[in-house]
Amino acid sequence: RATMGDWDAGTKSTVQKIPLLKTKAGPRDKEEWPKRLKEEYTALIKYVQLNKGSDQDWFTISSNKEGTHWSGKCWYIHNLLKYEFDLQFDIPVTYPQTSPEIELPELDGKTSKMYRGGKICLSIHFKPLWAKNSPHFGVAHALCLGLGPWMAAEIPHLIDSGVIRHKG
Repeated sequence: RATMGDWDAGTKSTVQKIPLLKTKAGPRDKEEWPKRLKEEYTALIKYVQLNKGSDQDWFTISSNKEGTHWSGKCWYIHNLLKYEFDLQFDIPVTYPQTSPEIELPELDGKTSKMYRGGKICLSIHFKPLWAKNSPHFGVAHALCLGLGPWMAAEIPHLIDSGVIRHKG
């Protein structure tokens, strides 16, 4: 069973404040997809507000007009230095049943916790939780429960082992 037990208290508290989505539609659904997209942006705006309110701001993101390709920046502060990375993903045709595969292209090949093309390898707990909560989870939930914890686990290790260097 997929539970929230595998995430820290701060992540659990935050994700519970992100609005759940109601519209079960993917990019192929021409009627309902615009409605879903509006819900996605509403949830993302709330998540960004929560992060800024707790001084935990760590990404910027936007989509193309169709809402099928998303891109932006994410960053991680380690030893008072800011490490910034390009962030991108496409919405799968089977969305929202299937979560997006989040990519950090410049880290491609730098860690075993990543698939080809810089797609992050999400915890074994993420996919069952996504499946259990589909269609209520969206992009904001994927960032909160997927990318955020991945960066917290991987980035310090990559820095400490010299794989990533500060661009300062």
